[in-house]
Amino acid sequence: MINDGDIEERALVKKRHSFSFDDSNEVNTLDLGKRGHIIEGSENVSRTEFNNLRHIPDRLPYTAWLVVFVEFAERWTYYGTTNIFNNYIRYDMPRDSSTGAVVDPTDRAMNGVAGALGKGVQISFALRTFNTFLVYLTPFLGAVIADTKWGRYKTIIVFSMVCLVGHGILVGSASPDSLRNPDIALGLLVVAIIVMGLGAGCLKSNVSPLVAEQYQGRFRKVVLDTGEVVIMSPSITIQSIYLWFYAAINLGACGAISAAFLARDHGYWVAFLAPTAIFCFIPLVLLVGNKHYIKTPPRGSVLLETFRVIRMAMAPAWSVKPSKIIRGIRSKDFWNPAKPSSYSRGRVPLSISWDDEFVGEVARTCNACGVLLFLPFYWLCYSQIDGNLSNVAGAMTLHGVPNDLLQNLNPVCIIILIPIFDYLIYPLLRGLKLDFSPIRRIYAGFLVASLAMAYAAILEHFIFKTSPCHDRRPSDCKGANGEPMPSTINVWVVSGPYILVGVSEIFTSITSIEYAYTKAPARMKSVVMAFAQFQTAIAACLNFSLTALNKENMFVWLFGTFSITAFVVGTIFYLIFSGLDQKEVALNSIGKGERAGFIDEK
Repeated sequence: MINDGDIEERALVKKRHSFSFDDSNEVNTLDLGKRGHIIEGSENVSRTEFNNLRHIPDRLPYTAWLVVFVEFAERWTYYGTTNIFNNYIRYDMPRDSSTGAVVDPTDRAMNGVAGALGKGVQISFALRTFNTFLVYLTPFLGAVIADTKWGRYKTIIVFSMVCLVGHGILVGSASPDSLRNPDIALGLLVVAIIVMGLGAGCLKSNVSPLVAEQYQGRFRKVVLDTGEVVIMSPSITIQSIYLWFYAAINLGACGAISAAFLARDHGYWVAFLAPTAIFCFIPLVLLVGNKHYIKTPPRGSVLLETFRVIRMAMAPAWSVKPSKIIRGIRSKDFWNPAKPSSYSRGRVPLSISWDDEFVGEVARTCNACGVLLFLPFYWLCYSQIDGNLSNVAGAMTLHGVPNDLLQNLNPVCIIILIPIFDYLIYPLLRGLKLDFSPIRRIYAGFLVASLAMAYAAILEHFIFKTSPCHDRRPSDCKGANGEPMPSTINVWVVSGPYILVGVSEIFTSITSIEYAYTKAPARMKSVVMAFAQFQTAIAACLNFSLTALNKENMFVWLFGTFSITAFVVGTIFYLIFSGLDQKEVALNSIGKGERAGFIDEK
C-alpha cells in the first residue's frame, strides 16, 4: 500500500533523478496514483480501458509506404542478382553461348541450366557466403554514420548511390567480352560484391528503423463504424508496419523470379541489368518525399558512453570465476554502480556524464541484444534456401523449370501469408486474449525452421535412392551422351522446405526486426538494428566453417544437423527469455522521455 507521504517522497525522488530501469513498476504505480488511472502520454486512455478494450493497429502514414517502396526496390535488385549467383558461378557456359544463356532449344527442354564461370560448387558457395557476410556486417558502418554524423535519411541517399555503382560493375562483369576470360569476369564479380555489399549493408540498418519512425501515434480510443470502442495501439501498429515491410521485401524477391528466366533465355548481363534499372527508382522516391519524412537527427556518438556504462556496471561483478560473473550480471542491482542516483549528492564519479534513464536504455539494449544472439542458428536454416536447396532442385526432374526459380516460392508464400496473419490470425489471437508475444513468436519460428530442415533431409535421402548416380552429385548426373539424368522425383516436391522456411520467417525474422526497433532507445536504433542483422553475418561465418559439409553426398547429414540444432537452440532460447514476456510493455517504455504512458500489464 502506498500512502500519501510515500507518494510525495517518491515524487521528489523521481524529480531529482531520471527514470530508473529497475524501478519501472514502482514509477508506473506512482503515475497511476497521481493521474487517476489515466495512462500518462496517452490520449485519455485509462488503465481499465487499456486492459479491457480491444487493441487494433492505427493507419500508416503515406511516408511509411514510401519507405516500404524503397525497401521493395532494393530487395528486388538484391535478390534479382544473388538468386542467380549460384548458377552463374558454378556451371560452365552452355553450348554455343557467349552470355551464359541456354541457346539450344533442345538443351532448354532437357534440364539445361544457365551458367558462365564454371568454378564449381565450393567456390560458388564460398562467394555467396562471403556476399551474405559482407551485406550483414556493413550495417554497423551505416548505423554509426547515421546515428553520429548524417542521420538516417542522408545515409540512405549516399549509400544508395554506392550500391548503384556496384550494380553497374556487376553488369559489366557479365558482358560477353568479360566472359571470354572467366578469371577476369570473376575478379569483376568480386569487386561488384564488395561495392554492393557496402551500399546494401549501410542501407539495411537505416531503412528498417526509418519506416517505423514515420508513425508517431499514441494510445487513443476510437469508435468504429460498428459502434465498438477500441484502442489504437502503437505497439500493434509497429508490428503491422514490419509485417508489411517484410511483405515488401518478399514482393521484391518475387520480382527476382524474372532473373532466372532472363539468365536462361537472354544471358547474365541482361539478367543483372534489369534489377539495376529498378534500383534507379530508389533515389527518386527518397527525393520526392524529402520534405515529408520524419527524420531523426544524428545524436552524436553514444557508443563510447554505452561501453563505459557497461564497464562500470561490470566492475563489481568481474571475477576469474565464470559462475560469479553470471550471478553478478543476473543480480537486480547489476546496473546500480553506473547510475547517478546510486551515489549521494556530491559523490557522483566525474566519469559519469549520463543520467539514470540512459543506464536504463543501455540495460534494455543489452536485453534486446541478448535475445538476438540466438538468431544465427535460425539463419543457418534459412541460408539453405539460397544455394543448397537450389542444388537439390537441380537433381530433380525439372520439366523445363529453371532450378533456381523454385527458391522464389519462399517470398511468394510470405506475401500470401502476411495479410492472413495481419488481418485474421493475429487479431483472432488478440480477441481470444492469447498472448502470442515476441519471444513466443521467435520460438515458433525456430520450430518451423527445424521442420523445414527435416523435410529437406528426408527429400535428399529419396533423391539419392532414385537418382541414377545415387549420392555421387545427383545434380550433375549425366549419361554417356552428356544429357542430364535427373532423379524421377518432380522438382515441385522441393517446395515444402521453401514454404516452411517462409512461415518461420513470419514468426522469427519479422519479429526480430520488430523487437530490435521497439527495444532500442531512440539514440541507438540503427546500431541495435545493425546488431540484429549482424546475426546473419555470424550465421554466414558458421556456414563457411561447414564448407567441407556443403557437398551433395553430405546434404542429408547437413540438413538433419540443422534441424536438430534449430529445435534444441530454440527451446533453450525460450527457457531463458520467456520471462521477458511479462515485462514487454515496461521494456518498451525505457528511453521515451515521458514514457508515452506505457504501464506494466498485470
